[in-house]
Amino acid sequence: MTPCEDDSSAPLTEGSFCVPTSPHARAKRRIAALMEEVETLKQDKAVKQRKTTYYVSQGRAIRRMVVLYSPIEDLIAENDRRCEDRDIISTTEYVHIVSISISLFTIRNRQDRLQRGYIELAKSLPWIHEKLATLDHEESEEMLRKLKRGADSARGDDTGSLKDLVASWVNIECCPTPLIRADDKYHRGFVNDACGRLLCPAEWRWEDPAVRAGIRDRTTSFIVSENSWPTFMYENYEADTKNLERGLMKSKLLVMGFKAIFTSPSSANEVDGDGDGADIIENCRRARRRSDQAKVKTCIRFALSNITSWRTIDGDFDYQIFWNNIVDFFEEAPGAAARYRVDQLLEWWTRKVFGRNHRQDLTSDVISKMSVSALAAQRQQMEDAAFDSD
Repeated sequence: MTPCEDDSSAPLTEGSFCVPTSPHARAKRRIAALMEEVETLKQDKAVKQRKTTYYVSQGRAIRRMVVLYSPIEDLIAENDRRCEDRDIISTTEYVHIVSISISLFTIRNRQDRLQRGYIELAKSLPWIHEKLATLDHEESEEMLRKLKRGADSARGDDTGSLKDLVASWVNIECCPTPLIRADDKYHRGFVNDACGRLLCPAEWRWEDPAVRAGIRDRTTSFIVSENSWPTFMYENYEADTKNLERGLMKSKLLVMGFKAIFTSPSSANEVDGDGDGADIIENCRRARRRSDQAKVKTCIRFALSNITSWRTIDGDFDYQIFWNNIVDFFEEAPGAAARYRVDQLLEWWTRKVFGRNHRQDLTSDVISKMSVSALAAQRQQMEDAAFDSD
């Protein structure tokens, strides 16, 4: 029996200051303390799980609405660089760049893309700018890992769903023989006449046997790369080589892809007229985001191809540069006239996907003649009449 056990007859050990207590009581207190620690650990785990779920779910927006390829870390690094140094590039850096034959314009263009991506990131995830400023390095890295997990998961879901949907859409639009199977990617791409026609660069005609043979044999005269606009991006899948902007970005296939990802797969079946206007205010903002447009076009191109897994390079075709070309079409208009046409195109997309909106025409005079305002005025008149009669 130890000096601290509950035995009043037992003398205290010299130098001991413990007051005798019951072993049972001590065990109960120890168990209670351990249970409290377990509960705290459970709560910490639950909080951590909630954070993980939140960051992963928020990250799903990144590949859809911000950037399709660039790492989030690159966007943050570019914004930090601009904050630390207002100069685009130093003289020393310029000399080095010239010496290795990399143009200053190319570097600036890439930097501008990254910065636009960071701005879109801050718009899509308004809380991230403050989080990056307050979290320590390890917490920030953990947050970015979870965001990336959500981003990559969303991209996988979108490409997977479009793989099946595009097959059915092409079967309806082009009536190929045999029909394209939703579970088969090997018989798509240029080996399939319907997919080949849609993937064919705008400057060539798929109906020409020499073009078909050259593309399929991958000859140097018919290199299919990201430097050509595919026919599937044009209205009625026909390009005017004398005016390549006419009809570009207006194909039915693109509208169906956009609606399948950003509204619902079932809504993709209704694209002939204007949209139904559901949640028009928020969705108009979404329709006008250039990155959303580029994401859909890139995913449609992947779905039409015969590659079975997502990757950046498909033969001579670089998807990342293709993405950049689409974003640049919207963002880098050469002048006011081109900017006006881009704005008109975005308005067309807004109407096509989400319907028309006349809220800007709801002036105070118009609203005053509507039934809600009219009823309010009538009630006030009746109230005034009752007051006067008293």
